[in-house]
Amino acid sequence: MAGSNSTVQQRRGGAGKFFREMKAELKKVVWPTKKELINYTIVVFVTVIFIAVLIGIVDGIFSKLFELLMHLVG
Repeated sequence: MAGSNSTVQQRRGGAGKFFREMKAELKKVVWPTKKELINYTIVVFVTVIFIAVLIGIVDGIFSKLFELLMHLVG
């Protein structure tokens, strides 16, 4: 039972300890500069647009193939 008692004591101090540790970790973070943030955002937008176009093209191809298949079968 002594082992479970120490576990309960470690859990106490919970919220305050959590926020203190969180604050300490956030001080270690290297935040991007404004220029880096803008560049990263542009990269994400371009990537999303590229993937959307790629999926649209593949979807169109499969749609035409399905229509052709249904026309041949039916």
